[in-house]
Amino acid sequence: MKVALVTGAGTGIGKAVALAFLEAGYGVALTGRRKEALDAVSKTGGAADRTLVFPADVGKPAGVEGLFKAIKDRFGRLDVLFNNAGMGAPAVPLEDLTYEQWQAVVDVNLTGAFLCTREAFRIMKAQDPQGGRIINNGSISAHVPRPFSAPYTATKHAITGLTRSAALDGRKYNIACGQIDIGNAATEMTDKMAAGIIQADGSMAAEARMDVKHVATSVLHMANLPLDANVLFMTIMATTMPFVGRG
Repeated sequence: MKVALVTGAGTGIGKAVALAFLEAGYGVALTGRRKEALDAVSKTGGAADRTLVFPADVGKPAGVEGLFKAIKDRFGRLDVLFNNAGMGAPAVPLEDLTYEQWQAVVDVNLTGAFLCTREAFRIMKAQDPQGGRIINNGSISAHVPRPFSAPYTATKHAITGLTRSAALDGRKYNIACGQIDIGNAATEMTDKMAAGIIQADGSMAAEARMDVKHVATSVLHMANLPLDANVLFMTIMATTMPFVGRG
């Protein structure tokens, strides 16, 4: 049985991906800050014997180290890490952001991904058979910003650097690393887009969204590849969202 870890697994994209892994027969470790949300995902997946629920703040080293110890104790190995946990800061002008708001986003989005990647390297290089796969949630914001999104956009650009570095450094351990950049998946976080969200010119406009299940099947495709093949970067988006156009 292959084993996957999904961070930010309690809601949205993380929940959809975790359920897809469970449906595909994986053992799945679910982590996030709210135990009740993780328990609900585990119950929905209907595979308690293949599920580990471990609440943790991925931005804290002790929490991440405890998480990976629990995975090793429960499953004995880790085949896939989906670095998905993320948050944004309030949508205010850059000059009005506080240090605390900036740091909170960096801790979860970037430091959390690094800490989980570091622990994944440690377990994947030591297990037999050696190796595994790391998939980072980069977001469309790894390419272009929205207005008033400096912390989120900066961390997502940094995730691209982490992806490339992990892909390079993981080669000798048979660890493949790739990134999925997601645009406007229909989750609770993007509900406001259907009503209208600020655009580059300051206007408000509704934006198209896509079913989050398409993200889940895309991550599962990346995960199921043999380790001698890797999707380094994938972009999946609502077809008519404002990304490839001007403005």
